[in-house]
Amino acid sequence: MKVVTETVQVGDRTIVFETGKLAKQANSVVVRCGETALLVTAVSSKSPRDLPFLPLTVEYREGSAAAGKIPGGYFKREGRPSEKEILTCRLTDRPIRPLFPKGYRCETQIIATVFSHDKRNEPDVLSLTGASAALMLSDAPWDGPVAGVRVGRIDGEFIAFPTFDEIAQSDLNLVVAASRDAIVMVEAGCEELSEAEMIDALMFAKQAVQPLLEAQVRLRERAGQPKREHVEPEVDQAFASMCMDAGRDAVTTALAITGKHARHEALDAAIAEISAALAEQHPGREEEIQAALGRLEKQIVRKTTVEEHRRVDGRGLSDIRPLYIEAHPFERPHGSSLFQRGETQAFVSATLGTERDAQRLDTIRGDVTRRFMLHYNFPPFCTGEARPIRGTSRRETGHGALAERALSTVVPAEDVFPYTIRVVSDTLESNGSSSMAAVCGGCLALMDAGVPIKAPVAGIAMGLIQEGDKIAVLSDILGDEDHLGDMDFKVTGTRKGITALQMDIKVKGLTRAILEQALEQARGGRLHILDKMADVLPEPRANISKYAPRIETMQVRVDKIRSIIGPGGKVIRGIIEQTGCAIDIDDTGRVSIASEDEEAIQAARRIIEGLTFEPEVGDCYAGVVKRVVDFGAFVEFMPGTDGLVHVSELENHRVNKVTDVLNEGDEVVVKILSIDDNGRVRLSRKAAFGVDPDDVRNLRG
Repeated sequence: MKVVTETVQVGDRTIVFETGKLAKQANSVVVRCGETALLVTAVSSKSPRDLPFLPLTVEYREGSAAAGKIPGGYFKREGRPSEKEILTCRLTDRPIRPLFPKGYRCETQIIATVFSHDKRNEPDVLSLTGASAALMLSDAPWDGPVAGVRVGRIDGEFIAFPTFDEIAQSDLNLVVAASRDAIVMVEAGCEELSEAEMIDALMFAKQAVQPLLEAQVRLRERAGQPKREHVEPEVDQAFASMCMDAGRDAVTTALAITGKHARHEALDAAIAEISAALAEQHPGREEEIQAALGRLEKQIVRKTTVEEHRRVDGRGLSDIRPLYIEAHPFERPHGSSLFQRGETQAFVSATLGTERDAQRLDTIRGDVTRRFMLHYNFPPFCTGEARPIRGTSRRETGHGALAERALSTVVPAEDVFPYTIRVVSDTLESNGSSSMAAVCGGCLALMDAGVPIKAPVAGIAMGLIQEGDKIAVLSDILGDEDHLGDMDFKVTGTRKGITALQMDIKVKGLTRAILEQALEQARGGRLHILDKMADVLPEPRANISKYAPRIETMQVRVDKIRSIIGPGGKVIRGIIEQTGCAIDIDDTGRVSIASEDEEAIQAARRIIEGLTFEPEVGDCYAGVVKRVVDFGAFVEFMPGTDGLVHVSELENHRVNKVTDVLNEGDEVVVKILSIDDNGRVRLSRKAAFGVDPDDVRNLRG
């Protein structure tokens, strides 16, 4: 057994690559950081499939055993991938997929499995780098390496591979994948960073991955296989040029139509007519004809954009499509909005719930509670298609995570707004940037629901087309521009700065100058959209919806929690039955009381105050006589708490018999005279004579 190891230092972190020990029938690498380790395998079949795309699948799994846990719930076995695992699959897939040859059609699979998790070091970026290393070792033709790094920022200083604790302190959570020459993928969430600060972070990340790239090259030199020969299908350039010349006028005319469906219909008709004519003249070459006309479409769109600065829908490079915004289009949702930009439209709702509505996740790090959720839906009708709905797709999960990250920065803390919040974005029409419609519509829905967000957030999708030395940066890209362009660059933020960023790049050599231009152009578009949003809803509504539950919070001493809960939960169940409120208590003594009835909330609050209140000498209370004895009366002045009113404290004159003044069940105002070391309370009725009613506490409801 020949085990090959490469070790590199990135900042304060040591990253170790190891191959030759595990999973030797595949191309495998173990990647370690601290005590977090995962095995990444790459397998590519020898025979190509007859498909029009690369059959690449990426899987990532976090087994509970890696952290010394047994899965929660009834089924003690890992099932379908969690949202975190799906997002890591996407994170791994996006930078490696474009580096395969265009004509490669062999079934290829990447599987990353976490075998050890120290609950300090995040394994997701290790999955990305491990996938690159495994492909480098394989015989599959692949133009790597790439490597991933997470970057945080604490007190203005960038940190590579921050721990979970450092991420919690950081105002930036950035993941970058880069090659030796260029950044190829970006995912970021941040707290209103400026464009210049974001570019500095990207440059820091690009530099940080260089040792990881060098280690992969050394690993391949020591343990890699020779790459298999891959020959791209030959193209008859002369025939392709003839086909393109034959269709140029008709395709150019069709592409000049600004409406999406009208343009696509005209383009399909033109291509069908030209294809039929050419196929009749050149039978058996239908696929070559279709490929040539597809290249023609791409060529015309890119050339027109770069040379004439005119886009397929007639806009200039920085123009934003027309906006239509409506707040609260439907009555019953707690908050809602309709956001439309060009031919992209989203209906977004916001729902407020109690602590019991928070999502509880059984993760590899332990149980996690999630009180802000954003779910993104992309039904087939939004693009005019008819296809089965098979559950939430990976794309929907990814777009929802991006929009959630964009808005989570401005959602108020739980101690300010003690609600669980769920935002749902339903895409009703789509022609590019539907995830950014979810951000803009989600922000409006939150404000419509009365959520006191820190600042409004908008998002915009940017594009890039590069032809030689000529570059066009596009604002608010269409679906066609996303497909035919060289960059998909989504930026969200407030007026002050960026809150989220997602970028996928198909070209090499994305310079700092291009990044600066793209981010500044995105900022201008974002401010334009924020202005339009402010015209409709300038700030969060002063009150939440009348259909939303009211929640009040109060703080009690930790040692009083058991007084509220009672033996076996008897007391708290009694309060809930009596008032109809939902009541939750956490380990810090924070009590949440929720109901649509304000009087019920106040009744529950009074009961809880009575159970937890600490009486003080000199305070006056409204109480009830519970027991009469020869020497006085016991008065309950707080739930479960009573004190003795001695016969001498009943009246200002001598009382011969207690029952001449008080009987069981009588209501009476008393004043605390003293509390001894054993907690026994001495009360007085006569000392409370003449007390202002506003100074009398009533803790018994």
